[in-house]
Amino acid sequence: MRISHRAQSIAPFYAMEFGKQAAALEAQGHHVVKLSLGEPDFGAPPAVLAAMREAMDGRPLSYTAALGLPALRQAVADFYADRHGVDVDPARVVVTAGASAALVLATAALVDPGDEVLIADPSYPCNRQIVESFGARVTLVPTTAASRYQLDTAAVDASWTDRTRGLMIATPSNPTGTSVPADELAALCALAREREAWRLVDEIYLDLSDHGAEGAPPPTALSHDPGAVVINSFSKYFGMTGWRLGWCVVPEPLVPALERLAQNYFLCASAPAQQAALACFTPESLAVCEARRAEFAERRALVLSALARLGLPVPVPPDGAFYVYFDVTGTGLTSWEFCARALREAHVALTPGRDFGHATAETHVRLSYAASGEDLTEGISRLEKFLTTLSR
Repeated sequence: MRISHRAQSIAPFYAMEFGKQAAALEAQGHHVVKLSLGEPDFGAPPAVLAAMREAMDGRPLSYTAALGLPALRQAVADFYADRHGVDVDPARVVVTAGASAALVLATAALVDPGDEVLIADPSYPCNRQIVESFGARVTLVPTTAASRYQLDTAAVDASWTDRTRGLMIATPSNPTGTSVPADELAALCALAREREAWRLVDEIYLDLSDHGAEGAPPPTALSHDPGAVVINSFSKYFGMTGWRLGWCVVPEPLVPALERLAQNYFLCASAPAQQAALACFTPESLAVCEARRAEFAERRALVLSALARLGLPVPVPPDGAFYVYFDVTGTGLTSWEFCARALREAHVALTPGRDFGHATAETHVRLSYAASGEDLTEGISRLEKFLTTLSR
């Protein structure tokens, strides 16, 4: 059988690979503390679970429209108005089978073979893999702690070529948990817009960001750039990873193209998941999610304090998501060696920097504090013992 060049060239998602190794250890009877995957331990809010049970009561479950249930598209639009003060026409909301499907649809609509797309290094690997699978050339733009491991206008301007067609930004970022400052995000979008390039902003962790001094949530990119393509998900803030439900907000001229693509690629997102997701936007569910956001902030403080005590520096403390990106250079190990040995010897699963780009591939490790407080405490204890063995 001849395997396509596309399939042969795509790199593994190493976080998932380490997850497979962790599962193998568990099958042997070991307790593995999984700090490798961005999967909130809370699950969906109670009202959403109840709505799903009702939807699955035996009634027929037919396809929805390719763009999603009208009521859910309206609920998402209302969420932007209530939470972020931005008016979004529900006709511009596309409900998808997870944020990954939103990224596939948006990329298919925007990218032609040979186009160049600028993405930060480090960044979430699947974003660039999807873009490259449509024939684009991804330029990973090196970032530093000074830029919060995020793109800035100086770096983008220096990397821009006559083939650049788009800019992909994630704020807050996976793996660093850091955000692009609002004024810098506005400037980045303006720079790309002036050069007639598209702007795709991954905001799946936006509502897990720290709020401002007056308690206001951070702004969406749509408040700076109504013409941007914004991707979001029910997986992170709403804790619905296995439900595979997301959305994107796109400029009006792009809607018909995404509808045709969705009809052919996916037909529609899960009908019962969409029906249940309507319960995400009730006051009850939003209060649950806000309490969980506060719990993540407490877990982050615990992890940052512990890593500092263990001599594992975090160059830029996160302000959102549920990741900490720490430097293992002082251990004498590469990030891959550190993660492999931590899993094998301490039974703690982490993710090496190789997943996220080139600049920090060998020096940094991602820890997810989406795990329970008990697992975080146990994992830190195991890492402390593991580090002691390295110093002997």
